[in-house]
Amino acid sequence: MLFDFNNSINCVNSKKPKKTENVVRLKGTLYIVSTPIGNLEDITLRALKVLKEVDVIAAEDTRHSSKILTHYGISKPLISYWGEKEKVKSTEILERLHSGRSVALVSDAGTPGISDPGAVLIKRAIEEGLSVVSIPGASALIAALSISGLSTEEFTFMGFLPARKSQRQKILKELSLEPRTLVFYEAPHRILETMSDMKEIFGGRKAAVVKEISKIYEEILRGSISEILNKLERSTIAGEYVIVVERRAEETRLTTGDAISEVSALMKKGLGRKEAVKKVAETYGLSKKELYDKSLEVE
Repeated sequence: MLFDFNNSINCVNSKKPKKTENVVRLKGTLYIVSTPIGNLEDITLRALKVLKEVDVIAAEDTRHSSKILTHYGISKPLISYWGEKEKVKSTEILERLHSGRSVALVSDAGTPGISDPGAVLIKRAIEEGLSVVSIPGASALIAALSISGLSTEEFTFMGFLPARKSQRQKILKELSLEPRTLVFYEAPHRILETMSDMKEIFGGRKAAVVKEISKIYEEILRGSISEILNKLERSTIAGEYVIVVERRAEETRLTTGDAISEVSALMKKGLGRKEAVKKVAETYGLSKKELYDKSLEVE
């Protein structure tokens, strides 16, 4: 049962005269509930408990969420909460929270706000002083990384890459010198294009592509990017994909041009020249002064 603070206060003060004028009504709690990414049995006991006891459930797609709620015999009022409605619906949900109602936020799969709607509401709830509680659960990102066979010590999660080829390639080029394992989400209609771009930019690196994690047709492809692309071109493309790419080889040395390009990329993201130079130099063991001087020469 969710903690009832008002009842707790009444029990503690049961022997004292009631001073109703001093009673403070607590604000509601926003629960960020992770749901299964495939197999319905992957939901946690705590998630089920919260879903059964909150006042209302805000769902990315009420039709999708109704399936899991029906499966577990949960009947609660639902609010549709998807991309185009996010800003409008967040106001309605915040009003309920301020009135003392508890709300569970769920996406179609995984954790709200992580490559899914939810970030707008979560940010506003925090800004307005409301309680936000995480109910963790299944994660496609972590599941894929754990079975990839690649380094898990450090990794960079990029979510979905841009749909436009030029923008996608630009980001991949910026990531080509990244010293950490890379993880991406990708839709079925773009998986071949994305893997083709990765083959061109990342070369012979190893990778793992996981399809339909925890579902009936789960499949994992491991090997070089080129080998995986060849397999994908001969297979049925369907479902959701997670791509894990090997980090840049330690022995790879930056050319001066590569280093300056990375400094420029960081500056475009808002870093000052000195800060960008320091970051690149420290990451790759270069001279900060020399790199700084070279970056000025190319302008």
